[in-house]
Parts: sequence; structure tokens; C-alpha cells
Amino acid sequence: MTLYLAAFLAGMLTIVSPCILPVLPFVLARADRPFVSSTLPFLTGLVAAFATAASLAAVGGGWVVRLSAAAHVAALALLGVFAVALMSQRVAALISAPSVRLGEALARRVERRGSAGVVSSLGLGAATGLLWTPCAGPILGLVLTGAALSGPSPETTGLLVAYAAGAATSLAAAVAAGGSLYAHLRGGLAFSEQVRRIGGAAMIALVAAIAIGFDADLLAPLPSLQATRVEAALVAALHLDPAQPAPAAGLYRSSLPVERRLPSLEGASIWLNGGPPTKEQFRGKVLLVHVWTYSCINCIRTLPYIRAWEARYRDQGLAVIGVHAPEFAFERDIDNVRSAVRRFALPYPVAVDNDFQIWRVLRNTYWPALYIVDAEGRIRHHQFGEGGEAQSEAAIQDLLAEEAGQRTAEASVTVPRPAGPEIPADLRQLRSGETYLGADKTEGFVSPEGLSLRTQTYSPAGPKLNQWSLAGNWSFGPDAVRLDREGGGITYRFRARDLHLVLGPGAHGRPVRFRVALAGQPPRTDHGIDITPDGDGIVTETRLYQLVRQSGPVEERTFEIHFQDPGVRAYAFTFG
Repeated sequence: MTLYLAAFLAGMLTIVSPCILPVLPFVLARADRPFVSSTLPFLTGLVAAFATAASLAAVGGGWVVRLSAAAHVAALALLGVFAVALMSQRVAALISAPSVRLGEALARRVERRGSAGVVSSLGLGAATGLLWTPCAGPILGLVLTGAALSGPSPETTGLLVAYAAGAATSLAAAVAAGGSLYAHLRGGLAFSEQVRRIGGAAMIALVAAIAIGFDADLLAPLPSLQATRVEAALVAALHLDPAQPAPAAGLYRSSLPVERRLPSLEGASIWLNGGPPTKEQFRGKVLLVHVWTYSCINCIRTLPYIRAWEARYRDQGLAVIGVHAPEFAFERDIDNVRSAVRRFALPYPVAVDNDFQIWRVLRNTYWPALYIVDAEGRIRHHQFGEGGEAQSEAAIQDLLAEEAGQRTAEASVTVPRPAGPEIPADLRQLRSGETYLGADKTEGFVSPEGLSLRTQTYSPAGPKLNQWSLAGNWSFGPDAVRLDREGGGITYRFRARDLHLVLGPGAHGRPVRFRVALAGQPPRTDHGIDITPDGDGIVTETRLYQLVRQSGPVEERTFEIHFQDPGVRAYAFTFG
């Protein structure tokens, strides 16, 4: 609200700036007209046209420039027509009819006594607003700079409206003063017709001057410094904190683009590790928002970097928030998410976004996703999917330097120490991709019985690369397969360094024992962190289990897992 007030007051100050001079003749020409039906619509049109044109111009773009130039020519032509109408009643009558047909094209009717109607006044004000280029003092400069960096927004347009409304208020006072003078002259000398014609001639002269750019040359040497000084004092007195002020000499400013403002992070089902955080906690801080889900291998592999950045840059002004948006139904369980937060040792607040409210306002479509936000609440960098860690860390360093106002020596790249499934994938050897086992998304299933939505006894098969089969009594659900009797198993043919399988325990969390083999043999040195070298493991909670990590050359292998207890649920294979 402080900035809106400042914009309004700064607009009022334009009455004492030379840049207002081209507008005054058009305003004072309405001194003898009714305020409600003539002057008020004129000023309303001026405010609306200026705010709209300035909002577009602030965000740049070649099409805006071309549109602005066309509007400038159209406004000059329209003002010329109005000026001629003021000079000649006959011309006023001639242009009246097409003005009526054009309706919104600015003129409704010029009455016999020379006063324009509401639509006519509104149109004339809009044309004048298109020509008005106010002095860009400190406050208007801040508004336009913020708009250019952040893009169009209701806030920017509101500030421009406030600025123009302040100028319109000053102009309304000028009209009132001019009206009193006009009434005095009309009563004493009775030459209203001559005054009207003189005003029309002055408008034509001014239109010609604007068309050839003479007005800018004439106004350039005139002093506007005092108005600018008053406005600058207003900025200081109100302690304005603009969205993006012009950088002071010697202060570092990041070259990262402004993508958009960070939306509200309200709407979480619950916050873990404290929260919800307040705006005060993030005031003056660079914010990293990490969207993830706990059984996603790509998300898991980003966590070492998130933890390392949080620890390294915490004291320099970095804050981190996790947003956990579930992919599988079991990831909606708060206890499961809480257990994952502890297991991955996440020290920062995590929003459990079970209803995808934060996901939607972020317009997110990826697991994982990183959004890096500057201290003004604007998204300046994003990373969708796994990878791009060097660029993301460089963005963090850049925005921290911007907030500090100076760039220090080139910072080194953080090298975390991941373990288990957090270790980056060996992409050179990776030939197998994520495979869902539930009926809704599964592919590559080759058991001879085919997929059935009823409980079925399946026979093992010899799958080819990236194919899989079941053995034993299983039931297909939408997102998982469930073993109904002990002794069943899954076979998968893969090529990757790492193999992971998302598994859940039996009914009521009953643990399920299992054994893994590679081509019928214990994995030995190729075992993952969740099994022994002999291949033994146990499912105690629903999560991603790392079952294979090939220690030697990566080869195409046949993976087999056999369960000694019933009730296990298998969701998806992932590889690395």
C-alpha cells in the first residue's frame, strides 16, 4: 500500500513537470464542460489508456513497439479531428454521424454547443493518454523496471493506474481553475466561440508539434529537476522497497532472468520438520523449493545435493523447502513420508502435498523439480528432472551474491557423498528403464497366462531384455501386483549397473522375507545395500529397495526374486 500511495503522489507531482505541458491544452479545452459528463470521462480515458500502454511497453517486445507506434499515429489523427471540430460547427456535424456508428471508436456526438458526450470525452482522454509520456521519476522508474523484469502483473498495472490517477487529480484541479477563469471571461466579454476556436487551433498546432517531435526538443532543456528531487525525497521518506531498483554503482546484480513470482505454498496436508514457515523466516533469503516423492529414484539421487547445499549456504542466506507430492497411494501415508524424511536425513521443512495444491500453483509436472527463488520472491532458475546440479548451484551462488550486493571469488562446486541409491546413474551403460508392475501402466509382461485382473497362478518364462514374468499365485492391482501365497517370484531381464524394486510388506505391515539371485546364483559382490551378498533381504516398509549394484563390468543379467512369505506388493523396477 505504501508503494501505491507513493505512485499516486508522484503522479500528482507531474503537474509541475515540463512533460505535462503537451497534455494541458487538451485538458483545459474542457474547462467549460460539465465535470461528470465531460471532464471525468476524459480523465478516466486518459488514466486507462496510459496504464494499459505503459503496462505493455514495460515488458518490451517488437510487437508492442509496433502496436505502440500505430496507436501513436491513430491518437494524433483522432486529436486532429477533435481539434478541427472545435474550430468548425459544420465539421463537428459532419464527423458526428460516423462517430456514432463507430461507437467505441471514441466519439458519440458533438453537440451543437460544442460539448462532447461521455463516450466522446472518454475517447479523447484515451487518445491523450496514448500521447502522454510522463517524466520517469524515481517512483515511476521503479514500477516500470519491476514490470520489465517480472513481466505484466495486476500489481504493476495497479501501480501505473495509481500514478496516472494522481496526475489526473492534478489535472482535474487545473480544469476547475480553468473553468472559473472561463466563466469569468464568458460573463465579461461574451467571446466563448472565439475561445473555443482558439483552443482548437492550439490543439492542431500541438498535434503537429508532437507529430514531428518538436515537443520533445522544446521540453528537453526545461527544468524538471525540482519535481524529480521531490519524488526522490518521497521515496526516501516512505522507505520504499521496490521490486527491482536500478543497481547502485559497484553493487552486483545477477543476470538470471525473472521467470515469474513464486506462488503461495499454502495448502499442504501437513508440514514435517517444522512449519509452515512464515514470510519473516524467508525475508531477505534465497529459497530453494524441491518437489519430490520418496520412492522416486530420480528424486532420491537429487537429495545429496539438496542436503549439501542447505548445509553449505545456510549461513549465507539460503533456505530450503521440500514439497512431497505422492505418485503412489502409499506415498500419501504421513507416517511413510515421515519415515522417509528421517531415513534421508532431511534437515529442512517438508510440505506433504497430498492434494497437489502446491503442485498445481507451481504449474509443476515433474518429479523431481527444483525452483530457485530470489529474496524478492521471484523464480529465477528451475531444473526439471534429475541432473543440472552445477547450473543449479551456480544460480544459488549468483542470487546469494546479488542479495549480498557483491560477487566474491568464484565459488567451488559442491561434491556431496551419496551412498546406495543416491549415487548417480551410470548413463553410459543404462539400457533398461522404469517399469511399472500394476495393471494400469505395465508393459513387457511375458508370463504365458497373460495379465488377469483375478487371482491367477502364473508360470515363469524366459524374458528377453526389459521383459518380466511372474511365478506363483499373484493378483494384479491398478498400481502393483500382490503375492497371495508364499513361494512366488518375479524374473526380469535387464542391463544397468543398479536395479531397484519398490516393495511393500504384507497385511498390517507384516514383514516379508525374500532372496535375490542373478542367473540362478547369489549376487555376491553385485548385491545392493538392501540385501546380503547371499541375496537375503526383508521387506519391512513400503519404499524403494536397492537389490543389485554390479561391481564389475555392466552386463545384461537375469534378475530373480523369490518371496518366502505372502502379501508382498511390488510396484515398479527402476535402474541406474
